[in-house]
This record gives sequence, structure tokens and C-alpha cells, in this order.
Amino acid sequence: MGIAIKPANTVQFDQVSLGEVMLRLDPGEGRIRTARQFAAWEGGGEYNTSRGLRKCFGLRTAVLTAFVDNEVGHLVEDFIMQGGVATDFIRWRDDDGIGRSVRNGLNFTERGFGVRGAVGVPDRGNTAASQLKPGDFDWDDIFGKRGARWFHTGGIFAALSEGTAALTVEAVKAAKRHGVVVSYDLNYRPSLWKSIGGLAKAQEVNREIARYVDVMIGNEEDFTASLGFEVKGVDHNISAIPVDAFKTMIETAVKEYPNFQVAATTLRAVKSATVNDWSAICWHGGKFYESRKYAGLEILDRVGGGDSFASGLQFGFLEKNDPQLAVDYGAAHGALASTTPGDTSMATRKEVEKLMGGGGARVVR
Repeated sequence: MGIAIKPANTVQFDQVSLGEVMLRLDPGEGRIRTARQFAAWEGGGEYNTSRGLRKCFGLRTAVLTAFVDNEVGHLVEDFIMQGGVATDFIRWRDDDGIGRSVRNGLNFTERGFGVRGAVGVPDRGNTAASQLKPGDFDWDDIFGKRGARWFHTGGIFAALSEGTAALTVEAVKAAKRHGVVVSYDLNYRPSLWKSIGGLAKAQEVNREIARYVDVMIGNEEDFTASLGFEVKGVDHNISAIPVDAFKTMIETAVKEYPNFQVAATTLRAVKSATVNDWSAICWHGGKFYESRKYAGLEILDRVGGGDSFASGLQFGFLEKNDPQLAVDYGAAHGALASTTPGDTSMATRKEVEKLMGGGGARVVR
């Protein structure tokens, strides 16, 4: 049981991630279209895992990304620094003064409430991160000289451009060459893949990346769209795939990709934008491990809940190397992250472990 992970005392970083980090502008309880002010946060599917591992669980993490060297880029950098994530590998691009050739990404996000779902309006054309390409990072330095135990990236970053797709392939190959555990969150977004080849390109890229992945994360739609696996008799319009159907899909996937050591997903039944049933499942070593079920989870901001699940899952393996604890940490961390605003977790390890143990929401004094 468990996976082969380098000892912590042999490397500089416990985890590094590769992805775009955007400035999130949040209208709070209001709507984007009528807002007069916004709260500012940082967020990005891949980066959020590094921040959760650092801020909640105390591990050493870094992010590989790019910004324009202007005030907005340094604002996002400041958010990253506040979260304790190392900025050593940020690539800075010259500002053209207009944003015509390169810019920083913005993500307008409203939380939703009741029957009104959350809404995201990304503004990420020509961003610095989307222009990253093979050769932009020294993998022998990052994974070899400095060293890392775990590398995480995902399908959002891979879909930003032809260059980021190729860079993601280069990165996972380099990580495997250096004996680093690779996790990948499929995170299929059809709008992102549309301009670089659509579903066919998504499957071409993701199936290549999958050959180098140890820990694959994704829901039923992700596995179907990104990797081409289908479970017959499943209604894709329902809010939660039956657990048995997901298990069948995973069993099929690991036969085609025997390199998968772990496959995991959250299981979310959406009753409203503010009430979900929430749990998670993890496959490892021929067995499935399920978290406790958080029925009727009340949600303040659902964005980033899946990323916090991924970081909790990673912590469970990095710290305990135990699949049951990993899925339990992931589910509890994701649940708590959904109760606070912003993409990133505000939870503490103590709170996560209290929730894992069945602790309630009575006031803490």
C-alpha cells in the first residue's frame, strides 16, 4: 500500500505545480453585470493545490507560471507570496504598455446562490502563461538539482495553447525521468480546447500526458471527454454519476494505463448552488477507498473546492502514504474550502482533521 515518494530531506520542495495564476475579481453577494466594486484574489486550478499544501498543511511548495512585468502581475505575485508558495520559477515578460501582445489573466467570478448557479467570466487571451512553451524551464535544475517529491499540473493549463500543451508533455516526461510523482487533474473545459483543435486535440494531448501520470484526478465527464472512456447507460445530464459507474470507468482506465497508481474524484450532487452532497473516492492497488459523505454541505463559494480536494489528497500520500487517509484529507479539505470565499483554501490542518473525525460546527472558544 502507498506509492514510491522521495524522502522529504532529500529535496527542496515537497510539491511544485505548473499552471496559470489569474487575478480573480469577486463581486461578493452581487452580480458581475451590476457590480460597483470587486474583492481581489488569486487563483488557478494547478496553483491552488500548491497554496493549499503550503498554507493549510505546511509543506514546501512552488509554482511555475508567467506574468507580465507590470503592476497587475506583481499584485498576483504578492498574493502568491502571502500564501507562502515559492516564486523562484515565475517567468516575467516585458510589458508592451497596452496588452496587445501579452497580458495578465483576469477571472471575474460570482458565487451563485440557491437556484442561481455560479458564473465565471475568464479574460485570458494572450496571457503570459498561455505563451509558455517547451524550453522555458530548466527541469534538470527544478527536479534534479533542487529536487521535488511531487509535480502537479492539469488540463486547464494544457488547453491554453499549442505551446502549453507541448510544455505539459515535456514537464511530465522530465518529472518521471527524475523519479518525481506526477499528478494531473483532467479538468476538461471545452471552451479552452475549442481554438486549438477541440475534443480531438484534447484527447490527443491528454492521452499522451496520461502515459506519464501516477495520480490521475477527474470526474466522469473528464475521463470521458479527455481520455475517451465511456460508461454505457449513464445519463451525462445528471448532477452526480453513480459510484458503481465511476468505478467501472476507472477499472477500464487503469487497464489501458497501468502506470496509474491512483485515480480519484470528488462526488458532488448539486441540489442548489448553495447546497451539495459531497464526498470523494480513490482507487489504489486494485481497491477503492471512499471518504465519509458530507450530505447537505452548505456552500459559500464552490470555486476551488476540487483543487482543495486534490491538495488534501496529495498531502495524504506525501505525509501518510495511505490511500484512505488521502481521500479523507481531500474530501474534508475540499468541503471546508467551499465554506470560504476565493479560489484558495482558508482552512487549517487542525480544522481538516477535526472534520475528518466527525467534528461538528459548534463555536470554538
